[in-house]
Amino acid sequence: MSASMESKLIPDAAQNDERPALAWLMRHPLVRPLGALAVLLLIDFFLVPGFFRLEIKDGHLYGSLIDIVNRAAPLMLAALGMTLVIATRGVDISVGAVVAISGAVAAILIGGKMVVVDGASQYVSNVPMVWALCAAMGAALLCGAWNGLLVAGLGLQPIIATLILMVAGRGLAQLLTDGQIVTVYYKPFFFLGGGYLFGLPFSLYIAGAMFVLLALLMKKTALGLFIQSVGINPVASRLAGIRTAALIFFVYMFCSACAGLAGLMIASNIKSADANNAGLLLELDAILAVTLGGTSLAGGKFSLVGSVIGALIIQTLTYTIYSLGVPPEVNMVVKSIVVFLVCLSQSPEFRRIFKSAKS
Repeated sequence: MSASMESKLIPDAAQNDERPALAWLMRHPLVRPLGALAVLLLIDFFLVPGFFRLEIKDGHLYGSLIDIVNRAAPLMLAALGMTLVIATRGVDISVGAVVAISGAVAAILIGGKMVVVDGASQYVSNVPMVWALCAAMGAALLCGAWNGLLVAGLGLQPIIATLILMVAGRGLAQLLTDGQIVTVYYKPFFFLGGGYLFGLPFSLYIAGAMFVLLALLMKKTALGLFIQSVGINPVASRLAGIRTAALIFFVYMFCSACAGLAGLMIASNIKSADANNAGLLLELDAILAVTLGGTSLAGGKFSLVGSVIGALIIQTLTYTIYSLGVPPEVNMVVKSIVVFLVCLSQSPEFRRIFKSAKS
């Protein structure tokens, strides 16, 4: 083979090697959510002055990016729990109510009463904070057990089963607080949602620890495979020996546990429990974050990383709308449009029509 012919073949071979890699990259499920997040960040870069500016005050990092990830931490937790539920062909629309219950229980038990210690006045918790947090998480787990019992035990449709708790749960939270905002005065509780550790918000460490724990469970054990199997075909999974009822019961309890932890973070951040507004519509944001991250509403394959990216997309979108001075009502309209587009992208019939129109 001549040198000139060999020089022509080498670039062609290199180009052929690059094309499959590029095609694989474009087909990766995280490409679209990462692209959407990048577009939002680019818009903020041009339209929001000082968006990427970070500064250190009192040893803590401050800036728009820090605010976004800090505000997105409760949504990340809710989205992680919702991911497993949706992966099993279910849905949990009681997440917001569980947030309200968890925050209400913690605020009532902690509260804060004035005492005099060594001649100085200070607030102390009504009960030890550890016990208050355990009680709040216990209430959240009971909510998850109720949902799991209705779905896995009695075979109710997930949206109907969780709708019961969505309505009754928020009513229960309002009964616990007498419809009032319960203020917390105990400062150590504020660290959970508003504190900083090594310069970063402590809420990020909580969300990160939950993500790492869940990722290890999904990758290092057969739990992830079982969840995918149940989501793809629950009947075949049961015949193959998988305890589908127990697995579905577990994912609803885990989803409520994540919501309960998110409720503690929200109550800590606002230093109170607002049963009327805490976690309001959080379940819809969690479902949207999961679908934006690439998890199919039909069940089966799921992406924990994608759900976290979806939560960041939603919080960045909210921050962008508020920063540009757009009325808050527009935020709901934009989210509804995003939901519509996501549903279209997951519709096999729409994809078939779209491909045939392109060809």
